[in-house]
Amino acid sequence: MASKTANLQEVYTQKIIPQLVKKFGYKNALQAPRIQKIVVNMGVGKGAEDIKIVEAAQAELSMITGQHAVITRAKKAISNFKIRENSPVGCKVTLRKKVMYEFLERLLRVALPRIRDFRGISPRGFDQAGNYTFGLQEQNIFPEIETDRVTRAQGMDITFVIRSRSKAESYELLSLLGMPFRIKTEKAAAPQAVQTAES
Repeated sequence: MASKTANLQEVYTQKIIPQLVKKFGYKNALQAPRIQKIVVNMGVGKGAEDIKIVEAAQAELSMITGQHAVITRAKKAISNFKIRENSPVGCKVTLRKKVMYEFLERLLRVALPRIRDFRGISPRGFDQAGNYTFGLQEQNIFPEIETDRVTRAQGMDITFVIRSRSKAESYELLSLLGMPFRIKTEKAAAPQAVQTAES
């Protein structure tokens, strides 16, 4: 897996950066957008009432990402969900550099293609800063998870924190890396991001 990840980084450096420079007219390669980190977050919802559910999510997220997940805690009490301030509500991992690319490789080449009736990822998850977030409904699309041992379907949010000047640049970067954005069903979404970024 490490060799594949190194290849993905090489593709970014040797092929993707030159394409970005040409498309956006940068004066030097250092201006090209890049992924600074990937944050993967699991919220357990009502499962927060049971610490074993939180710990199970933490263990699964650690296996999925290849890095120890930290438990996240409520910043304030939420009476409707019987959640007290500082009680565990989920877990998260922040990935950088080599581990980040290893996870990205597995996500793009193994996990996403295992989604049943997969038709691509929505291009609508960009914020004004050019960062991108999308959600997954289940953890068992990752090969590290043994399906027969899963007792609770656990979704997650994945955020790409990207250094870029616009949504358009971030979209182009992720597309060139292999992010399978839906094109046919949400044809207007990507151009809208370009217009918003350049206006």
